Amino acid sequence: MDTRPIEYDVDTRRLIDAVMQQTTTLIAQLSTAAGIRAPLAHVADQVFVDLAREIERQGVGRKVVADMFGLALRSYQRKMQRLTESSSDRGRTLWGAIHSFIAQHESVDRGRIAERFASDPEEDVAAVLNDLVGSGLVYATGRGIRSVYRAVPEAEQRARAAMQSEDNQKHLVWQTIHAARGMPLSGLIAALGIDPPAAARATRRLSAEQRITISEGDDPWLEAAELAIPVGQAQGWEVAVFDHFSAVVAAIGTKVRRGPGSHLKDVVGGATLSFDVHPDHPLQPEVLALLSRVRADVNDVWERVIQHNRTHPPPADRTRRVTFYFGQNVEDSGEEAAELADEEALP
Repeated sequence: MDTRPIEYDVDTRRLIDAVMQQTTTLIAQLSTAAGIRAPLAHVADQVFVDLAREIERQGVGRKVVADMFGLALRSYQRKMQRLTESSSDRGRTLWGAIHSFIAQHESVDRGRIAERFASDPEEDVAAVLNDLVGSGLVYATGRGIRSVYRAVPEAEQRARAAMQSEDNQKHLVWQTIHAARGMPLSGLIAALGIDPPAAARATRRLSAEQRITISEGDDPWLEAAELAIPVGQAQGWEVAVFDHFSAVVAAIGTKVRRGPGSHLKDVVGGATLSFDVHPDHPLQPEVLALLSRVRADVNDVWERVIQHNRTHPPPADRTRRVTFYFGQNVEDSGEEAAELADEEALP
C-alpha cells in the first residue's frame, strides 16, 4: 500500500505548525516593539477570516474548507457570518456597527450596548469595545458593566491623524505602489483606507523625491520604479519589515506551487547557511565580511539597473521582476553577547 500521500500530509501539517509558530513570534515582537502595546483583540478572528477567504479564492469549495478547519459546513458558515457581519445589524461588521452606535450618542453605558447587540456573542462585543478603545476611536470611563463609552469626535481624530508621522505614511504608500507594480490613485486609497487628501500629499512628496511617477487625469496612474529605506533611517522601518516578509512569502509560495525538488540552475527558491564561529575562529572575519560584501555587490547591481530603467523604461508587457532576498542575523551566546553586539555591529 502506498502511504506517501499520508506521509506528505503529516509533513505538511508539521510545516504549517512551524510556520504558524514563527509567524506568531514575529507578531508578538512587532506588537511590543519599542514599548508599544498594539491591540491584538482582532488578530485571531482576522486570521481565520483571511485564511478561509484565501483558500476559497484558490477554488476550494466551502464544504472542503469547513472540513479543513474541523467544522461542519453550517458551523463554518455561521462563524464566517459572525466574524464578518453583526447579527444585530445585518450588512455591517460588528466592529463598524458598535462604533456607529456609540457615535450616535453623547455617551452610552455598557448595559445599553449589550442590550443593543444582544444577538451577538458577549465576548465578541467585549473584544470590539476593547479594540475601539485601544485604537483611540472611543473613550471609556468606569469598569465592567458600569463602563461608559463616548466616541472620539471626528475633529479630534483628524487632529490626531495630522500629528502622526507623514514620513511613515509616505513610506507605506511607496511600498504599496511598488508591490502592486503600479496602481490608480483610487486603488491606493481603497487599499490603505486613507483619505484622498492624505494620499495626494504622500504621492506629491514621493513624486517630488522622484520615488514615483504620476500620470495625468482624474484618477492618475502611480508607478514606483524602486523601493529603498536608507540604512539607519528611523522612519519607515515597518515598511522595510513588511517588504522583507513579503519577499520571503512570495518566494516560498512560488516554490511550493512548483512542487518539491530543486536544481542548481533554479531562479526561484532560497538557501539558509549558518556559520558557527567565535572570536578566536580563524574564519570569523571572513564570515562577517561576507555579509557586507554581498550587500555591497547587490546594491551596486541594483543601482545600475535603476539608472538604466530611468532612461530606458522596461516594457510593461514584458517586464520580469527578479527579487533577490537576503537576510543576515548574528546570535551570540554566553558572555560574548553584549560585547559582540557593540564591537561587531554590521553596516
